[in-house]
Amino acid sequence: MTLSALSQHIDTVPLIDHHVHGCQLRPVDRRRFENSLNEANVEPLAEFDSAFDTQLGFAVRAHCAPLLGLPPHADADAYLRARGEHTETDIARLFLSSAQVCDWLVDTGFATGVADLDDLKALRVGRVHEIVRLESVAEQAVRASGDYASAFTAILHERAATAVATKSILAYRGGFVGDLSEPCAAEVSQAAKMWRDGGESRLTDRVLLRFGLYQGLRLGKPLQFHVGFGDRDCDLRTANPLYLLDFLRNSEDVPIMLLHCYPYEREAGYLAQAFNNVYLDGGLAINHLGARSAAFIGRLLEMAPFRKIVYSSDGFGPAELHYLGAQLWRNGIREVLEGFVNTDEWSESDAMRVVDLIARGNARRIYALD
Repeated sequence: MTLSALSQHIDTVPLIDHHVHGCQLRPVDRRRFENSLNEANVEPLAEFDSAFDTQLGFAVRAHCAPLLGLPPHADADAYLRARGEHTETDIARLFLSSAQVCDWLVDTGFATGVADLDDLKALRVGRVHEIVRLESVAEQAVRASGDYASAFTAILHERAATAVATKSILAYRGGFVGDLSEPCAAEVSQAAKMWRDGGESRLTDRVLLRFGLYQGLRLGKPLQFHVGFGDRDCDLRTANPLYLLDFLRNSEDVPIMLLHCYPYEREAGYLAQAFNNVYLDGGLAINHLGARSAAFIGRLLEMAPFRKIVYSSDGFGPAELHYLGAQLWRNGIREVLEGFVNTDEWSESDAMRVVDLIARGNARRIYALD
């Protein structure tokens, strides 16, 4: 079978993964590996359950097994045996290089047990850039002596000097519902005192969360928001990006990046059309939807302007997730766009141009990458 020019282009186009985390570099047992294939459950999987019996688990066996010398759909036992014949570093280098990513934009705010920026650079699988998580800055600032606001600003500017963006996990710390205006200095001072006095390490105070958002905006660099699907610590009902409307009206021209979006991809698409500075991706969800990810990618292309959509994997932990994000995106966008071309709704040249925008062109412009 002769591949179309569009299909060949999709197979080889370099990607910019604009939101990703570190991969595992230390071996893990089967239960830990399977837990890493489940996003929503914060507890170990039930004894009767297996993460291999999910769309993501089937996708691992279908698309990752051949890279380990196995036939597609090799069973889970065979897959894990083949995987165990390699070091975790070799696995990481194999899967990350196979993703054909030229730039990795790495959220370092949740890095426990995975590769840090230096580790990723040492793999030599593409350029590595940092995304600074605002809540992590806050947790550093509250431990510093003196004025919290001053400490936060100083830490943020120091860390952001070499970073390409900031990120907020407001969705996990109370959601988007409620006041998102900038708090006054007295409110920030009082909230910081209460947080310090309470001895908690995790930031949940709404005033300080809001303060961090506006400090991030003032940098002028893209600000990413986790949106929608995540683990059960995130109240999915309050992670609908439509609740960000008032904040977006105050965000001026700073790029606001809506991450993941499922099941709010249509709401996110509307916001990307309504605001010049709003963008979206389908990272994380594409992996977990597996064989159904093409339908999701099609929905991302319904409302959002094509210059407002970017690629990400949101890979974290097993290096398979960094590769699968890319492979499933390539397969899904091929299925969607070839459908458009075959029914003469789109020209093939337009389809290839849109692929280039989403794969890397939009991210290169937004993040000012050379």
